[in-house]
Amino acid sequence: MSTFFKRIIVLALSLAACLPLSSQKALGQILPPSAPATAPEKTSDQLGRDTPYGTVFGFLQAAQQGNYSIAAQYLQMSPARRQSEGDALAMKLNVVMNRAFAGSLRPSRDREGTPQEDVPSDRQKLGSMSSGDVEAELELVRVTDPSAGKIWLISSNTLAKVPELYDQVEARRVETRLPAWTVKHELAGMPLWQWFALLLLIPVAAAAAWLLLVLLQIPLRVWARRRGHVELVQWRSVSAPAWLLVGAIVHRILASYLGLPLLPRHYYNQLVAVAVIVGFNWILWRVIQWFLQRVRNRALARGHSGTGSLMLLGERIIKAIVVVMALFLILGVLGFNLSTALAGVGIGTLAVGFGAQQTIANLFGGVSVLGDEVIRVGDVCKFGDRTGTVEDIGLRSTRVRTEERTLLAIPNGTVATINVENLSRRDKLLFKTVLGLHLDTSADQLRHVLTEIRGVLSGHEKIEKNTIRVRFTELTSSALNVELVSYVMTRDFDEFAAIREDLLLRIMNFVEDSGTSLAKPSQTLYLSGDPASKKDKIDAVVKKATDNASSAPSFSGSSQSESAVSNRPPNTADNAGKDD
Repeated sequence: MSTFFKRIIVLALSLAACLPLSSQKALGQILPPSAPATAPEKTSDQLGRDTPYGTVFGFLQAAQQGNYSIAAQYLQMSPARRQSEGDALAMKLNVVMNRAFAGSLRPSRDREGTPQEDVPSDRQKLGSMSSGDVEAELELVRVTDPSAGKIWLISSNTLAKVPELYDQVEARRVETRLPAWTVKHELAGMPLWQWFALLLLIPVAAAAAWLLLVLLQIPLRVWARRRGHVELVQWRSVSAPAWLLVGAIVHRILASYLGLPLLPRHYYNQLVAVAVIVGFNWILWRVIQWFLQRVRNRALARGHSGTGSLMLLGERIIKAIVVVMALFLILGVLGFNLSTALAGVGIGTLAVGFGAQQTIANLFGGVSVLGDEVIRVGDVCKFGDRTGTVEDIGLRSTRVRTEERTLLAIPNGTVATINVENLSRRDKLLFKTVLGLHLDTSADQLRHVLTEIRGVLSGHEKIEKNTIRVRFTELTSSALNVELVSYVMTRDFDEFAAIREDLLLRIMNFVEDSGTSLAKPSQTLYLSGDPASKKDKIDAVVKKATDNASSAPSFSGSSQSESAVSNRPPNTADNAGKDD
C-alpha cells in the first residue's frame, strides 16, 4: 500500500510541477506569440498580430491578465465601438472561449496563414464554440491596419454571436453551487476550485488505472499458466509505464468535464500528451529489451554467438532511436519548431559522418562481421599473414591472440574487406605429402611401396576413403616422387598431427622393407678453410725452403743456384697451396 501511495504522490508532484504557475512566463518560454518559429524576421506589429498564432495567444494572454482594453485590440471592431464596447465584448469572448471552444488550439505561425479548404485566403477557421443551441465559428480575418500593416483579428462574424453564447454559458455555470472564494480567486488564470479538482483527480485516475491493470492481468495470468509460465515477469517490467500511460489517459478524460479555461486547458493537454508519450515509449523500450534479449538467448543457446552480439548491438541502437523519437515528439507537442531541429540534426550528422568516417566504417564492419558470422569468439583464423585465436569482436575492432601470444587488434573495417580464413570451421584436415624414393628403386619395389601405402591409408579409421590418392607423379634426376593425398576426419589439429606422424613412420617402414630407401641430396657442399690459416701454412713452407737452401754445401756456380733457390719458394708455395 505504501508503494501505491508513493506512486500517487510522484504523479501528483509531476502534474503540479509541469502545470504553468504563471501564464506570462509560460507564454514567454514555450509559446511566444510575438516570435513565430518559422520566420526569424521581426514583427511589424507590437501586439504580435502578424500571424494567426500571435493574435489568438495575444488575446488569451491579455484577457487572462484582466487587461481587456488590450484584448479588445485583437477584435475586428470600429474604433468607436472598441472604445465603448470593446472591454465588455473581450471579457465575454474570453469566457465563451474558455467554456465553449472545441478544437485544437494550433493556429498557423505563418504570416499568410495556412490554406484551408473552402475558406478564403484572408480568413482562418480555428474551431467552433457552442453552448446549448447556439454555435459559432472562431474565425480570424486578415485586414490592413494603417499603422501596423496587414494583421489578423478575430472576425466580426464571430463577435456577433458572442453575447448570445455568453448568456448560454452563464446559465450553465457550475460555479453557482461552489464556495464563492474558490470561484472568485484565481491562480494562473484558473479558479481555485478547478485546481483542487485537478489535484483530486490524480489519486482517482491512479486508482482507476491500477484497477484496470489488475483486471487486465487476469486473462494474462490464465494464458501464462496454460503456457507453463509461473510468473508474469514481462508484465511486471511494463507495469509501471503502463500505469503512467493509463493514468494519464483516465485523468484527461475526467478533466474534460471540468471546463478548464482555454489557455490552461492548452497547457494541461500538452502535459498529458507528454505523459502519454513518455509512458508509450517507456513500454516500447521494455518490449524491445525483452524481445531482443529473448532472441539473443536463443541464438547463444544454439551456438550463434555472433548473432547474440549483433542482437546486443541492435538493442542499443533501437533504444537510442526510441529515446530520440520520444524527445522529438515531446518537443513537437510543446510547440517547438521541429524543422530547425531536424535541420540541425542533419547538419550535425553530416559533420560527424565526415569527421568519423573510419569509426563509422568500423561500426558497420562490426555489424557485417557479427551478422555474417564468418568468425566467432574462440575461432582460430588467418587474417592475411597473421594467424591467431579470436578473443573478442567489439564495435570498433576484433582482438586476436596470435601464435606468439601477442594481442592483435584489427579494425572491423579492415576485417570486413580482407580475406579471412577460418581454420576452426574445417570439417576435415588435409594430409598431403610428396615421398621421394631413391633412383635405384626398381619398378617392382615402387609398386610394392604404392600398394602398401594405399593399404595403410584405406585401413585407417580416420582417413576418408573416397579422397585417397597415392600416385607415382614424377621422375626427376634426383628422386622418384610419389604424391600422397587424403583427408583426415577430425577437426582437432593435435589429433591430426598424431595421425600424420603415425602414417609417416609406417610409410618409412614400408620403404625400408621393400629394399629401397628415400632419396638423398644429389649435391655435396665442401667448405674451404679460413683464408688466414691458409696464408700461415704458405708462410711456413716458404720459411722451411729458405732454411734448407741456406744450410746446403757450396759449389761452383753457387750464385746461379742461390738465384734458383731464391726464385723457387713462390712456386713451391703455390704448389703447396694447391695441394692443401
